Order: sequence, then structure tokens, then C-alpha cells
Amino acid sequence: MAVKEKTVVLDEKIVLLKDKLNKSIENQSNYDKIYKLSTELDELIVSYYRQKYPVNEKTS
Repeated sequence: MAVKEKTVVLDEKIVLLKDKLNKSIENQSNYDKIYKLSTELDELIVSYYRQKYPVNEKTS
């Protein structure tokens, strides 16, 4: 899968997880569930940016 396709898939996953997180917050779900969703979302966002803007090891 090309990088552009991977970032699109990650973008879709981010949107879905963000919606799920927001609904959990609105429904006042327990803290552990909200925290888990939040950290999963953070990890997806990091992966998205790592794929979209890869760091060249030689220049960093």
C-alpha cells in the first residue's frame, strides 16, 4: 500500500475514533474508557504524521 493510501486509511480511522471518543465524553462514560480511546487516538495521530511527513535519518 502506498504512503498516500496509508494516510487516507489512518485519516478515516482517526475520524471514526474521534467520533467514538466524543460520544463517550458526551455520555459521561467511565474515565478508563475515555482515557483508552484518547490514547488510541493519540497513537493514530502520531502514526498519521510519521507516514505523511517521514523523517530522513540522514538529515535529522
